[in-house]
Amino acid sequence: MAQADRRESTNDPARVAVTAAGVISPLGFGLAETLESLRSVQDCVTPVMRFSVTQCRCKTAGQVSDSRLLASHAQIPRSGRLHRASHMMIQALQELVTQQPEFEPELTVVGTTSGGMSYGERYYRSLSGAGDMRHAPTWIANYPAQKPVIDAQTVFGISAPCHVIANACASGTNAVGHAFECVRSGRYQRVLAGGYDALAEMVFVGFDSLQASTPEKCRPFDRHRSGMVLGEGAAVLALENLDLARERGASVLAEIIGYGISTDNFHITQPEPSGIGARQAMERALESAHATEGKAISTLFNGVPVSSTKSMMGHSLGAAGAIEAVVCLLALQHQFLPANINFTAPDDDLNLNIVANEARPAAVSTALSNSFGFGGTNASLIMRKFEA
Repeated sequence: MAQADRRESTNDPARVAVTAAGVISPLGFGLAETLESLRSVQDCVTPVMRFSVTQCRCKTAGQVSDSRLLASHAQIPRSGRLHRASHMMIQALQELVTQQPEFEPELTVVGTTSGGMSYGERYYRSLSGAGDMRHAPTWIANYPAQKPVIDAQTVFGISAPCHVIANACASGTNAVGHAFECVRSGRYQRVLAGGYDALAEMVFVGFDSLQASTPEKCRPFDRHRSGMVLGEGAAVLALENLDLARERGASVLAEIIGYGISTDNFHITQPEPSGIGARQAMERALESAHATEGKAISTLFNGVPVSSTKSMMGHSLGAAGAIEAVVCLLALQHQFLPANINFTAPDDDLNLNIVANEARPAAVSTALSNSFGFGGTNASLIMRKFEA
C-alpha cells in the first residue's frame, strides 16, 4: 500500500534533490573539514598502524582516527562492541540528520564491500588458534554487511528498510544511483543513500598480493602511476523529490540528474583495454540525464578538467562512490576543482586536462563521478548545481 504522501508517478521523471549529506574519511570528520582538506590539498595517506604490513609491498593507507571516532560516540549504549564501520556510519548519518532533522527516508540504499571484515578476522584467528572466544558473539553479531546501517539508523530512530549493494568498487555509486532512480521513478519520495567500508587486514593484504597496491605514492592518470592505495570512510546523502523538498522548505544542496552502469565481462581484475565499459557507463549516465549525446560529450569531455581525490585519501572501496559524490557536491557548492595530487608527468596516451597538485577556483555547473571496479563493474553519476 502506497504511503499517504506518495504521489502517483507521471510520464515525466521526477527531479531529484540532495538536501543533506554527511561524510567521514581520512580528509576529515564532516563537510567542513573535508572542504578544508580539499581546498588546502592535504595528503591524508599515512603509514598503516592498525596491523602489521612488514611483509607487504604497500605500507600506507588513508585512515580514520580511532580515538576521535570512538570518543564522539561514548554516550551510545554498548558502543565499544560496535564495529568501526558502525561508528563511521553513525558519524556520517549524525551530520545529515543535524542538517535535515525532518528528513524521514522511506528506503535506505548503502554500498559496501567488506562489511565487518575485521571482526571475521578476529573470529577466525581465535578459532583456528584455540584462542579466547569470549568475544565471539560480538564478532559474529557485528560481522554482517547490513549491521552498520542498522546501528546508525537505530541511533537516530530511523526504521527504513535497507538495501545493501556489494558490487566491488562501484558499490557506493551504485547505491546513490539506485536511490536516485527510486526517487526519479516516483515510487519513493525520500531515500537515504551512501556507502561505507573500514580498513581490514585481509582486504589490504589481498590487494597487495594482487600487486594492485603501490609501494609508492598513488598517482592517478600519471605516466608513472604504479597502483592504488586503500582508504576507508562513510558517506550518506538525503535524496528527495525536488518539488516536495521545496514545498517543505528544505535547502537543496544540488541535483542529481543522471546515472549509468555497465559491465565489462573481460577479466576479474583487469578492465577491458579499450575502455568500452567505462565509456558505456558515462554515455548511459548522459542519456539518463536526457543530454543530447554528441553535444554533451563534446561539451563535457573536450578539455574538461579531470581529477581523482583518491590520491589524497586512498580508495575506500564500497564507500568511494558515496564519498566522491559528496566531494562533487562540495565542488558545486563552493565552485572549485579538487586537486589530483602527486601528479608529475602526463601520460602520452591520455589527452586529459588534469587538475594537477593544486585545487582551482572554477565556475562548476555539472560534475561527473566515475567508479570502475574489479570484475568490470562500472558506474557513473552526474550531479548539477542547483539554481533556485
